[in-house]
Amino acid sequence: MICLSTREAARKLGLSASGLSKYIRLGRIPAPAMVKTGGSNVHAWTEDDIERVRKLLPKIANGRKTRYRKKKKPQAKKPLSNKWRK
Repeated sequence: MICLSTREAARKLGLSASGLSKYIRLGRIPAPAMVKTGGSNVHAWTEDDIERVRKLLPKIANGRKTRYRKKKKPQAKKPLSNKWRK
């Protein structure tokens, strides 16, 4: 089983590493398993972890709801009043 770093997983997901770490810290996506390497703990991402997050991303983009957003109606231009016309 191949494990990837957070930076490599973020690149596969199209995010920055800091953005992916922020989503983990805020609890918006589940954290993968931790592995101790060289005295520090890092997240070890598997392909299954990346696919699970890929399915969650459209629902949490920038912390806002992205589905069923109301479309703005184009506003008609109001005619100028006579006092502004020459």
